This record gives sequence, C-alpha cells and structure tokens, in this order.
Amino acid sequence: MNPTYVGVEFTRHIRDGYNLFFSLLMPSAMYLLFGNIPSYGEEVLGLGNVKFYIMASMAAYGAAISTVAIAGTVATESMQGWGRQIALTRMPPTTFVSSKMFVATTIAAISAALVYALGAATGATTTEWWLWIAAFGITMVGSLMFACYGIGVGMIFKSESALGLASGLMVFFAFFGNVFMPLSGMMLDIARFTPMYGYVALVRFLQLQDVPAETGFAPDALWIPVTNVVLWAAFFAIFALISTRKARARQ
Repeated sequence: MNPTYVGVEFTRHIRDGYNLFFSLLMPSAMYLLFGNIPSYGEEVLGLGNVKFYIMASMAAYGAAISTVAIAGTVATESMQGWGRQIALTRMPPTTFVSSKMFVATTIAAISAALVYALGAATGATTTEWWLWIAAFGITMVGSLMFACYGIGVGMIFKSESALGLASGLMVFFAFFGNVFMPLSGMMLDIARFTPMYGYVALVRFLQLQDVPAETGFAPDALWIPVTNVVLWAAFFAIFALISTRKARARQ
C-alpha cells in the first residue's frame, strides 16, 4: 500500500458526510429494526441468542456495503479527473487496489463495531466470549472481497450511476444470499452460489455449529461456504485488477 495515498483517501471520505453517514449508521439502524422484536430476540439459538445472530448478520451486511460504498467511489473520481491524475504516477494497479481496500475495510470495521456495540447494549449474548471476536474477525476479512467488487464496478461503469448499481446489487445479493431471512428448498440451493451466502454463513457458523437441522438454522458443511468465499474473492480480485488496468489504459 501507499501510505500517502491512504492518508489522502481517509481525509476525503471523512469529509464526505453523506457517504460516511450511509456507511456507518444504516447497518446499526437495521439491527435496531430487526433485532429488537421482543417475541423472539431473547430465544436461544446455538451458542447465543437470536439477537446475536441478527447482530452478526447485520454487521456483516453493513461491512460489505461499507466497503462497496467507499471503494466504488472510483467512478466519481474518474469523472472528476482524479483517476487520470493517479494514472500519471508510478503507483501500480495492485497498490491502488490494495490501498482502496485498506481504507474501505477500516471504515467497514467502524461500521461493524457500532453494530456490535449496539448488540451488547441491547441484549445480544453468547455462551462463549471468544465468539464475539471470531465473528467480528471473519466479518472484516470477508468484507475485503466486496471492496474489490466495488472497485471493479466503479472502473467499468465510469458514471455517477456506478455506485448506485454496485450498492443496488448488494441488496439483491443479500436477499438471495440468505442474509435477511432463512431460505429453504430451491431458493437455498440457488443462494449457495451467490457472493453474500458464503461470507455471512462463515460469520454465523461458529454460533450455529450445533444447531439441529430441523430448526432451519443449521449451517452447511464448512467446505461449502469456504469454497463459495474463495471462488468469489478470486473472481472479484481479478475483476478489480483487470478493470483498473483497462481504465488506466484509456487514460
């Protein structure tokens, strides 16, 4: 990574109040909306309760959309000439992508931490203290691949609508990736091939590992979400690098 460029990026995004508000506060609002329904929030689910399950899910979703929102700003940057300016430097595409990913993941970590803090304050519990750290760590590592996705979309569709397209697709991925509600049957089979499925399944896995299959919350065998994440991460990384090289060649 390039420390100077990373510092410039942090300064730019901190000044962007609208994008920062969307990235940091929307996931917390979604947790408060879905995670504090008295009828089921306190029920035991695996190694925690339902509130912890929803908290982990919303934090993972929030981290993913935060990385996309931050990394996807390359489209606006290109329109304003910033991309052309960067292309004139000696910074290679890999450094550009990794620096963007670092900034996006840091903002995502703050977003997820806010959700976890709300969860702790509103009754999200587990029987194992380490589960908080493990779920948060998986959330952060997994969100890296969505930074690559945001960069790729921003570089390919160089217009103001690029960020809206990238964020809109993330909502689609979440609904069809078993993030907001438990899916079953054919819908669950389809969900296993979507990019959000493996990521969120890994975040939930440790909590749900002993949940009986008849409850509808039992996780898949570990190799299924791991394979999903590895393949999609490789695809998004290649997509980001190729998109960046093509955009720089045009500039």
